[in-house]
Amino acid sequence: MPFDIKELKIGIVGLGYVGLPLAVEFGKKYPTIGFDINSDRVVELQAGTDSTLEVSADELAAATQLALTDSIDETAGCNFYIVTVPTPVGDNNRPNLAPLRLASQAIGKVLKRGDIVVFESTVYPGATEEFCLPVLEATSGLKLNTDFYLGYSPERINPGDKERPLPKIPKVTSGSTPEAADYIDGIYSSIITAGTHKASSIKVAEASKVIENTQRDANIALVNELAMIFDRVGIDTEEVLVAAGTKWNFLPFRPGLVGGHCIGVDPYYLTFKAEHLGFHPEMILACRRINDNMPVYVASKIVKSMLAKGINPAGARVLMMGIAFKENCPDVRNSKVVKIIAELLSYGATVDIYDPWVSAKEVRRNYNLDVVENPEQGQYDAMVIAVAHKEFRELGAAGIRAFGKPTSLVYDVKYVLPAADSDDRL
Repeated sequence: MPFDIKELKIGIVGLGYVGLPLAVEFGKKYPTIGFDINSDRVVELQAGTDSTLEVSADELAAATQLALTDSIDETAGCNFYIVTVPTPVGDNNRPNLAPLRLASQAIGKVLKRGDIVVFESTVYPGATEEFCLPVLEATSGLKLNTDFYLGYSPERINPGDKERPLPKIPKVTSGSTPEAADYIDGIYSSIITAGTHKASSIKVAEASKVIENTQRDANIALVNELAMIFDRVGIDTEEVLVAAGTKWNFLPFRPGLVGGHCIGVDPYYLTFKAEHLGFHPEMILACRRINDNMPVYVASKIVKSMLAKGINPAGARVLMMGIAFKENCPDVRNSKVVKIIAELLSYGATVDIYDPWVSAKEVRRNYNLDVVENPEQGQYDAMVIAVAHKEFRELGAAGIRAFGKPTSLVYDVKYVLPAADSDDRL
């Protein structure tokens, strides 16, 4: 059936880091309803505040056609649904598709003939049609490509990145029929100034997303392993990388912690599908093992550095500078800093967490840890720069050392300081 853009009414399911920027951009041009099961989230957004810091109050106000709700029934008048719920991993790093199931069931209750449902959540190739579609059909009683249509357009939001907001990131699109694919691509093209790429199938679009982060994971795993080798050789990793980077085609990756909701999670969706098909993906899983084990390696290096300076880890006070999964961002999901903290605590150290970006309430809820608002001056045996927040860069070596005792250690995980200004680093 033909699709009429004049009748377009968009429903966004999930108002987190991905869904909210999408709802705001569409809400500037089309009647849009943003739905989230978290009533507190809806209330804060209605008051003009976004705790994820992805959207400003002015941007929220500019979305004059956007309405927000915690009731799926209020989206019943929509005809173009976009699903942006999280896709985490559960036990043994197996995909947890419960949020997708619940979202599909919710949409199925309000789905009508002629509607389109587009999924943006990162999944393994085939999940949209093999997992989400049966739920939509069973709940709605409708049939794909006869009564409604399906699409997939992988999210590419980079939390905390103000240089590349949603409209400036090229968008991959796809649809369950050629006509639906064209219509979906046209809708996204109307808000994405960077342009779109229409994939030939939903599976291709799904695969394109999951390998983006798998590739980054592999590159970071390589430099993490190189850092371990160079540590044993007795040379500085960054110095080696800077020298190698003088060649035009050397990739500028740096060692570090791989957390967050994407790079540290998405490869497991791909390996799950591969193993289901009888293929064991050795390289991808090896990279995951390397990166998942980095917090333990970093903690062991911190302890060794403390001992080298005559600092007994048992009873030592450590200031952990940063717990967000990346710099200049309040997102603490899947933060690998937490594992470093756990390791240091196991040695008998006391750890204070200082992070000016995060919500203390979120850290407490997710990890049962407390955040200090103002670290004490001159009281710490070691300061660990775990996240490269701009505030830590602005403090500089003198400001960071002011937190420590005269014989304290500064360990730099993120190369925030020049090599000469830290006692040790990754």
